[in-house]
Amino acid sequence: MADLAQLAAWRDALMAARYRGVRTVEYDGKRVTYASDGEMAAALADLNRQIAGATNGISVVRIQSSKGL
Repeated sequence: MADLAQLAAWRDALMAARYRGVRTVEYDGKRVTYASDGEMAAALADLNRQIAGATNGISVVRIQSSKGL
């Protein structure tokens, strides 16, 4: 598995290409061409999940309170 810095670099390259309207992304000497924007969105979602998992941080905080009655 790639480290956090590598995942972030892949995500940034993919986001930059998507915002430019380009479906081909190059990183680490490799070229990937996506068939549609939906495919790019799915790849971005997967990268974001992997980054969230690699940070081992708290992703959800639930607060419960009462008035003590």
